[in-house]
Amino acid sequence: MRVSDIEQLFTPSTVAVFGASDSQGSIGGMVFRNLLEGQFQGNAYPINPKYDEVAGQPCYRDLSHLDKHVDLALIATPADRVAGILEQCGGYGVKVAVVHSAGFGEYGERGFTLQERMVEAARTNRIRVLGPNCIGAMRPQHRLNASVGQDLPRPGNIALVSQSGAICTAMIDWSERRGIGFSAVVSLGAAADVDFGDVLDYLALDPQTKCILLYVEGIRNARHFMSGLRAAARLKPVVVVKAGRYAARSRSLKSHTGAYVGSADVFRAVTERAGVVQVGQLDQLFAAAQVFGTERRLAGDRIAIITNGGGPGVLAADRALALGLQLAEISDSTRKTLEQALPDYWSHGNPIDIIGDAPPERYRAVLDACLADPQVDGVLCVLAPLVFGDPVATAEQVVAAAKESRKPVLACWMGGKRVAEAQELLAAFDVPHFDSPEVAVDAFSYLANYQRNQKLLMQSPGPLSHEDAPDIEGARLIIEGVMGEGRKVLGTIEAKAILSAFRIPTTQAVLTRTPNEALMAAQALGFPVVMKINSPDLQHKSDVDGVRLNINDAQSVRRTYTEIIERAARLRPEARLEGITVEHMASMRAARELMISVSRDPIFGPVISFGAGGTKVEMLEDRALGLPPLNAFIIRTMIDHTRVVRLMGAFQHMPPMNRAALARILQRVSEMVCELPEIISMDINPLIGTDRDVTAVDARIMVDYRPPQQTTYGHMAIHPYPSHLIERVQLPDGKDLVIRPIRPEDAEMEQNFVRGLSEQTKYFRFMQAIKELTPEMLVRFTQIDYDREMALIGVVELEGREIEVGVARYMARPGGEACEFAIVVSDTWRNLGIGARLMRSLMQNARSRGFRVMDGEVLTANNRMLALVKSLGFRIESDPHDMAIKWVTKVL
Repeated sequence: MRVSDIEQLFTPSTVAVFGASDSQGSIGGMVFRNLLEGQFQGNAYPINPKYDEVAGQPCYRDLSHLDKHVDLALIATPADRVAGILEQCGGYGVKVAVVHSAGFGEYGERGFTLQERMVEAARTNRIRVLGPNCIGAMRPQHRLNASVGQDLPRPGNIALVSQSGAICTAMIDWSERRGIGFSAVVSLGAAADVDFGDVLDYLALDPQTKCILLYVEGIRNARHFMSGLRAAARLKPVVVVKAGRYAARSRSLKSHTGAYVGSADVFRAVTERAGVVQVGQLDQLFAAAQVFGTERRLAGDRIAIITNGGGPGVLAADRALALGLQLAEISDSTRKTLEQALPDYWSHGNPIDIIGDAPPERYRAVLDACLADPQVDGVLCVLAPLVFGDPVATAEQVVAAAKESRKPVLACWMGGKRVAEAQELLAAFDVPHFDSPEVAVDAFSYLANYQRNQKLLMQSPGPLSHEDAPDIEGARLIIEGVMGEGRKVLGTIEAKAILSAFRIPTTQAVLTRTPNEALMAAQALGFPVVMKINSPDLQHKSDVDGVRLNINDAQSVRRTYTEIIERAARLRPEARLEGITVEHMASMRAARELMISVSRDPIFGPVISFGAGGTKVEMLEDRALGLPPLNAFIIRTMIDHTRVVRLMGAFQHMPPMNRAALARILQRVSEMVCELPEIISMDINPLIGTDRDVTAVDARIMVDYRPPQQTTYGHMAIHPYPSHLIERVQLPDGKDLVIRPIRPEDAEMEQNFVRGLSEQTKYFRFMQAIKELTPEMLVRFTQIDYDREMALIGVVELEGREIEVGVARYMARPGGEACEFAIVVSDTWRNLGIGARLMRSLMQNARSRGFRVMDGEVLTANNRMLALVKSLGFRIESDPHDMAIKWVTKVL
């Protein structure tokens, strides 16, 4: 299977520039000259019927006059000509184009029409398009400057992907002074076709890229973005800066949590779950570029601070504690070493103040000791340019020590002119250096956040609970009944019925319509009781004083009923009042009031939040967010990130709360959100937690119809494990075969499967000689996004453990109508129909996902595979460009 269909954007041999010109200020002329002046290692040709020559090079009317194969087309013509040029490119086998032209979606209705024509022409001709209205792309190692930017940056291992061309040029200019190089720079522009997900897919497996920086303004396709982000972050650090945070906040969802859980908060939860680091400002992005470019990582969050001045050390320590970093506790053996290397009046603690007269050798001795200490994960060296110091010689010692350790060493040489030469030295030897202690500590926090978020990334929630499985169909019928009545808000009893269907403990509620009915319900449930207004038009019952607690006698029940109804009718005369619900008063002994909410982000779909509950929830703003699906680790992390967690342990006369019961409810809410896309928002408030159990006392659920074209789990940014695809079949020899989607924990089994294939079978599958899967390939094959790709493995159980005997997978092509497949079966398990069974299941799944065509490449010599696909109805054709390959296609 192809790794990426935009590869020619980064590694073209031949580039054609449409609209190339010698006219002053011409975009096409600038792009062509940039190719020449950047000393592009391939061939570059200008295309423009108005010229015979551009920049001293022969100019061609069109591709027919050029008569050469073109890998990459750069288009800088008026917008209304772009679609026709893409049609021409399609006829000559061009696969990737960059549209620098403006005048599309940003120019109103006519521009949108031109953009639609451009996208349609690209998809019809299977051309991937970067842009429009972008500065382009750069690949310094290949001397490729396919952009409007004038200067190529120096080669390096950092990739920059930005929706703003101005940010790209600013970063390139900044990098020169810092000595930082780039593996690739990509300006997405309007991202009508190629977007973040496509570029991330390529960069994830790009050996030249060790770190990826993203500047994000908006997301068009949340699932594609999330999928590409997670795939890249599994293999290398990804750092994101998000613009437009406060504009997004004003468009918050209007639920209990929606008043303050805006898109900025959701985006932060997205980046944490994706295993990436989010920073707030461009200068922080620059700092992250330095620290991740060194490829050194923190094993923990314990840092040591070495300084020649007390003030800078205190500033660094304050910032570290504010960011949640730990000041490392120096071990006894390290302390003894320091006592021998330092004057008697050193600080005797961390920060380690080695005194203002510290020579370079003293810095080196202390730095070596800290790096050797197992209780230290990273070291910050701070130098103030005092009279006694030698900034350059000290920098040389830091460089030498850093080379001998895998722990990160960061430097802060404070000042300007006196430390400039030392800063250049540090940059030359890839020691990250910063102008202030606080910024240096910020950089350490990025490393710590990366380590923490990687744990969240690796979480792969499994299928639904098998024990006490939820009644999904029953819950769906309740929702359909409510919407059938033209309602979007469930009543209290209906909402609690949904919770009960997912095995969430609730207090029993009885709907009453008269004072006498309320009295009978109270007598049946037992005093004391709670009485609540029941109305689909009241978002918060407390708005009309519609909740009364601890009602202990019959007279109070009837009087309270009348009071609640009359007050609600007076305050909200337009509201439909359907009666009063009566519930037994939950015990508040050792109780904590909590809240679980679900809101629907307009970009990333459902978001689950947890925190303190009760009537003051908006004022407390104690929330931790998580994107479903959740598992035990993610749930534990969410709970620990709230302030209310401090109240869950034992204190005063209260025993510790039952956190296991709370975790089960959060897991059930996650399952509810996954399986019921009709739920738009939900508030469980209060959720009463005690040492014995956790109970939902009140709930509000809003629902709506799902879009008819929406696929299963299409409402979610992260596709849950598709347990409904698990099949059990019997092989002709009587053995049971389980066909199921692959999981991340199958990595070892997948590696053993590939190792066990014959050399010929490996070659037929991968079209190259390999011994085993690389770590990058193993991650790519087992940690997949089930929405745009699928890998079905066939496993049998032998001697109490699973053995993989075959795997079939597909990956979506751009446009969403076609997918490319690959399949391989173990040599020792042939002739049992496993390949055909895997392919039939794969095709059925692809069909249900909405794919219309499945295709793939098969080596001409692979007769067994050709026979299989022929039996399954695939059309087989020779590849006109390579006779060693057959192109096989089936309409699903």
